[in-house]
Amino acid sequence: MAGSLAALAARMQEICGAGNVVTDPLELRTYECDGLTSHRCVPALVVLPGTAPQTAAVVRACADAGVPFVARGSGTGLSGGALPRTDGVLIVMSRMRQIIEIDPVSRRAVVEPGVTNLSVSKAAAPFGLFYAPDPSSQVVCSVGGNVAENSGGAHCLKHGFTVHHVTGLEIVTPSGEMCWLGDGTGNSAGYDLLGAFTGSEGTLGIVTKIVVKLVPLPETVHTLLAAYRSTSEGGTAVSDIIAAGVLPAAIEMMDALSIQAAEAAVRCNYPPGAGAVLIVELDGPTAEVEAELALVRSLCEAAGATEIRAADDPAERAVIWAGRKAAFAAVGRISPSFIVQDGVVPRTSLGAVLARIASLSEQAGIRVANVFHAGDGNLHPLVLYDDKVPGEPEAAEELSGAILDACLEQGGSITGEHGVGVDKSRYMPKMFSAEDLDTMQLLRCAFDPASLCNPGKVFPTPRLCGEVPGRRRGAHPAVAAGQAEIF
Repeated sequence: MAGSLAALAARMQEICGAGNVVTDPLELRTYECDGLTSHRCVPALVVLPGTAPQTAAVVRACADAGVPFVARGSGTGLSGGALPRTDGVLIVMSRMRQIIEIDPVSRRAVVEPGVTNLSVSKAAAPFGLFYAPDPSSQVVCSVGGNVAENSGGAHCLKHGFTVHHVTGLEIVTPSGEMCWLGDGTGNSAGYDLLGAFTGSEGTLGIVTKIVVKLVPLPETVHTLLAAYRSTSEGGTAVSDIIAAGVLPAAIEMMDALSIQAAEAAVRCNYPPGAGAVLIVELDGPTAEVEAELALVRSLCEAAGATEIRAADDPAERAVIWAGRKAAFAAVGRISPSFIVQDGVVPRTSLGAVLARIASLSEQAGIRVANVFHAGDGNLHPLVLYDDKVPGEPEAAEELSGAILDACLEQGGSITGEHGVGVDKSRYMPKMFSAEDLDTMQLLRCAFDPASLCNPGKVFPTPRLCGEVPGRRRGAHPAVAAGQAEIF
């Protein structure tokens, strides 16, 4: 194996240049995990292609050698979706960061996968346009990674997820072929392969160009912060706002523990003593926003708000958002380690699930900070623990799983935007039947019959392409090799 990898490394140097191939053991450790640091694996080889043809050549070399490969963007993922393989190649797309075109007439942009999310909006701003999906990591996360995970963000309640804003993809298939999905208009006939690829977590191929929609900057934006004694009161306000027919651009909530962390990290100056804060953002035509703002304020007051702040100035709005945008990283100020979860529940179940999380936290003796997209029920519980204390990492994992079980019990999902990756694959059978999983894997096999493209992600028991669907007889080869488990 060492000899074959050495030959493959030499081939990669021919394709991308010696300076863009990493083989040094210490440098390889830079890439051992993504944003979910609890899963680590040092790759055998790292390659940084600079063009789409180079990417295709790298993939063809892997396919010819029968070596598995994983694509990586900025490494900000939170599900282990870009976790490398010890016997494989990690293809890092960060060098491909050119904004190829901003077309204000067609209201679209063409970008390479390494372009950061926020830079698209900055490039479009002089034309009065912006790119709507906005993960909290948008300063550093890449558009290619957003496509892989179908990322959302605070404003997905009104503006939608990545899949709603991508109209064309140039991809490299797992065999190394370059092709396009979608025609850039969003109106392609036939099967929606573009939609299937977006959110496929790198298991169907590698993106090398992305065509995205740009939308007009809103005429007016108002941001309102309301403080409450509890998340229950804040949840009442959320339900009342949606029930009144108002569709805010964003509705976010933070509990007392996450507020404490944000204050320690960025001094966001949220109302002292608040048990929860609700951030509501409204955008659109001035007259409409002004009317909605008055209604939202009255509904927040009726739900028991102890303090309300409102801002329309961009700098003042940024101050309100500072704590929420920094919430995940800020938790590092109050805990040595933490797990970010990503369950989803119906809005009507928010109160019940939050109460269940509090009960589970108390039973486990492990703190949980809650930050969530309240408008669409996407929870981000942060399970806090100390990895130096024996037993705590395992207890935190158990608690994290129990939270996902609580979401499923309420008719929710194990992920809203972070993806399944390796972290949640074991929960897929709790959400889907064996027949469902077999059907999904038939799609994967159609794209990747050799099972080399980001293997071991999403599915708890990978199906070898060519297997007959249905109940398996005997141990699956991946199970026998200790690479997967059957639940």
